[in-house]
Amino acid sequence: MPARTHTTRPEPSGVDVRLPWWAVALPAAAFAVLLLLVAGPGQAQAATGGSAAGQVLRHLVELLTR
Repeated sequence: MPARTHTTRPEPSGVDVRLPWWAVALPAAAFAVLLLLVAGPGQAQAATGGSAAGQVLRHLVELLTR
């Protein structure tokens, strides 16, 4: 009966993290839904009184509603 050889595994050189696709997609989708709820079309127009944050919200709403 042949003897088994013991092989050693190489030491891991770093952390290997693999996320499933839904671990990124679900939080992104939830963020988009919450953003649309908070900055709906009527509120986004009221928030665009010339501030930079209002302009960013307007552009985000336009991108998400297309």
